[in-house]
Amino acid sequence: MVCAALAFAGFVALGNWQVERRAWKLDLIARVEQRVHAPATEAPGRDRWPQVNAADDEYRHLRIAGTFLHDKETLVQASTRLGAGFWVLTPLQAADGTTVLVNRGFVPPEARDRSARIAAEPKGETTVTGLLRITEPKGGFLRKNDPAADRWFSRDVQAIAAARGLDNVAPYFVDADSAPSAPGAAPTWPAAGLTVIAFPNSHLVYAITWYGLALMVAGAAWFVWRDDRRRRKLGDPPGSAGSSDDNAFHADGRTRQDARRPD
Repeated sequence: MVCAALAFAGFVALGNWQVERRAWKLDLIARVEQRVHAPATEAPGRDRWPQVNAADDEYRHLRIAGTFLHDKETLVQASTRLGAGFWVLTPLQAADGTTVLVNRGFVPPEARDRSARIAAEPKGETTVTGLLRITEPKGGFLRKNDPAADRWFSRDVQAIAAARGLDNVAPYFVDADSAPSAPGAAPTWPAAGLTVIAFPNSHLVYAITWYGLALMVAGAAWFVWRDDRRRRKLGDPPGSAGSSDDNAFHADGRTRQDARRPD
């Protein structure tokens, strides 16, 4: 029974933890939705860079201005609803000398070269709106960035800045908003506005599973306790098959029924 009590308490604790995680996740989703649809605000300046973090800043809707350094763009492998290809990360240099990497959007393999893209590249002073994203220093799934070979699987701001010789680079990048286009028009490369905002929320299922296991342990313990209590009332030791006078043995090893038979 002690083991059952410990198992019950453990499963209940795990269920409670999942309930708390679910509340946290729902709050996170609500905050992100509010940030994404809020009017664009000024990007965090250099004095704010040390405080930028995922909990307080990721997916904030920003507005930044500067000049694109197209010759220093970086292609990062990507998989989107438009297929497999690359993100185009281009440095945007502000008037104060600071730089922010801007994810201008997705290009398929056939448009990886700048000369193969139809849309004209923004030149001169440009204003960009988009979502603040936190740097991705750990590489892709089972794949590490290889700066020496210019192979990138994640948007690692610091590593990309070092590979391109950039200074005063913000510790975040910006996913650019998509430009308005006519309905049904073919995408122009890079295709922006493909940020996926999804937070898996299976905590309720997990909580029900843990609570269900707790109830199963409690039910099994109750059945064991009830059976043990019934046996004690009958005077049988736990686990015995019961006894009766007809099956009682004489000292010589014969039952009473056998004792009544003539030899």
